[in-house]
Amino acid sequence: MSDMQALIKKFRVKPGDRVKLRDQDAREESIYPDKDVAKAATEVFAKDINKLQDRLYAENKRALLVVLQGTDTAGKDGTITSVFSETSPLGVAVTAFRQPSEEELSHDFLWRVHMVAPRRGMVGIFNRSQYEDVLVAKVHRLAPKDVIEQRYDQINAFEKMLTENGTVILKFMLHVSKDEQKVRLQERVDDPAKRWKFNPGDLKDREHWDEFQDAYETMLHRCSTPWAPWHVIPADKKWVRDAIVASIVKTTLEEMNPSYPEVTWKKSEIKIS
Repeated sequence: MSDMQALIKKFRVKPGDRVKLRDQDAREESIYPDKDVAKAATEVFAKDINKLQDRLYAENKRALLVVLQGTDTAGKDGTITSVFSETSPLGVAVTAFRQPSEEELSHDFLWRVHMVAPRRGMVGIFNRSQYEDVLVAKVHRLAPKDVIEQRYDQINAFEKMLTENGTVILKFMLHVSKDEQKVRLQERVDDPAKRWKFNPGDLKDREHWDEFQDAYETMLHRCSTPWAPWHVIPADKKWVRDAIVASIVKTTLEEMNPSYPEVTWKKSEIKIS
């Protein structure tokens, strides 16, 4: 087993496993103890991702979907910025899922998700996702218990359908500790450049910290499948988080091994005057 495969195995949730987030180290400094080394590694991975994405776009046969889920301040935006910093915007589509609109609420909960699933050749990135409907909806009781219960299997079936039609799915749960979240929320309050990110409603969610942790654990247990596995990524150290996610994205694209299509013309017959 290569070092990269061992890294992926360390953070991947094996189907059927029960994860206790309180037992998971949200810092995990052993892999990248040096901040500068981690940042340099992420930059290299980002360049590699760009090259591989170019081949995926040219091949136009498959897609990669990256799902980022985590509590407020876990770093979904920052992860996207760092991991895909070198990737051409031509082949990447980012969707941020917010509170459902009136139109979205008039359809089934997966309708808005399927509408923005990446087309062939693309890397699709979900900032939050279909899992809001078994997290926020569960904790805040926005749907009956029996409806929430049905959604786990519905999400699994939906993701299997995507994979059977050429989409590879990577799911990352960015695991930030309650103490670190407190620090980051305070930074948003204090920093004028970050205040726009702060929503007093975030404090209401923080009051439900334990309930959200339980909801995440159920999600990981019920929805880490062979075709769409979850990865629990330590997120207290931003540079550690970014390096790990970037390495898994890069390795996955390498395993997909997209190739440039063969041309129908002969180079020897082309003369450009």
